[in-house]
Amino acid sequence: MNRRQLLAGAPALLLAPAALAQGEGRWAPNRTVTITVPFAAGGPTDLIARLLAEIMGRELGQTVVVENVSGAGGTIAAGRVAQARPDGHTLLIHHIGHAASATLYRRLPYDVQESFTPLGLVSETPMTIVARPDFPAADLKGLLEEIRRKGTALNLSHSGLGGSNHLCGTLLQAAAGAAVTTVAFRGSAPANTELMAGRIDLACEQATNSVPFLREKRMKAYAVTAPRRVPGIEDVPTTAEAGLPGFEITVWHALYGPRGLPDEVTRRLSAAIQVAMQDEKLRNRYAELVTDPVSAEKATPEFHRRFLAEEVARWRPLIQAAGQYAD
Repeated sequence: MNRRQLLAGAPALLLAPAALAQGEGRWAPNRTVTITVPFAAGGPTDLIARLLAEIMGRELGQTVVVENVSGAGGTIAAGRVAQARPDGHTLLIHHIGHAASATLYRRLPYDVQESFTPLGLVSETPMTIVARPDFPAADLKGLLEEIRRKGTALNLSHSGLGGSNHLCGTLLQAAAGAAVTTVAFRGSAPANTELMAGRIDLACEQATNSVPFLREKRMKAYAVTAPRRVPGIEDVPTTAEAGLPGFEITVWHALYGPRGLPDEVTRRLSAAIQVAMQDEKLRNRYAELVTDPVSAEKATPEFHRRFLAEEVARWRPLIQAAGQYAD
């Protein structure tokens, strides 16, 4: 699919922006578009947002900037975008934690599904199930047996309720049918330091963060939580190959606008996302981050809307069973 085909879906917007006056928002070609990042600068979400800003800005023919609004597990940034004017100039990038927050936060000032206009997924990153270097289990089956045998005598790190490693760890405990002691850290870096030092037993970590350490044998890997193996650690099996089919989780990112975004604006922004997914620079940088660009289908509002509903439904019973809430 080429650029002309992708942008063909929005001819009215490209040729006559003033027509949007009949909708709830007006697209202004001379205005800056802001991608709101709910986490600090320098992290994976921020890096992805800055790549998208550069490429989408070129496709849209206007300036796209990134603004970091961190705090409260991403809900501050999400709340700000939910209240923004629905004209396409204020966007949100968020990851799997956005779906989890629908259950994790019981008093949100917005509705995770209804307060936003889904624009499309923009990345997928596999997780890795890892342990301290001298952990005794030889494979994933043995790891699950250790969890059942030792229970809360084992500890598992995460970097915040609702984050990818917390959700993956919750899924791991459900698969084992036993709970361990969870230890919260302020970010993956300190958690991984403690794991490699042997003071933390287990973790579910994004491949972006774990692959460099796994290559150096500073962590012990048991499985990749994706349908295929990860470049650079090809000796690590997928969860399905390791005997745990159905255990799949990726750290997906997606773009949102406020609720009520006009159809023309939604189509134009989604088309720009799809062009970005084919950009050579983005794909090369994603490979360095052990991250995958999504298919053309997944970079659409229609897929994104269905997928978000499925993810909210997937994590709700697990979070409720764990009884861990962020408010």
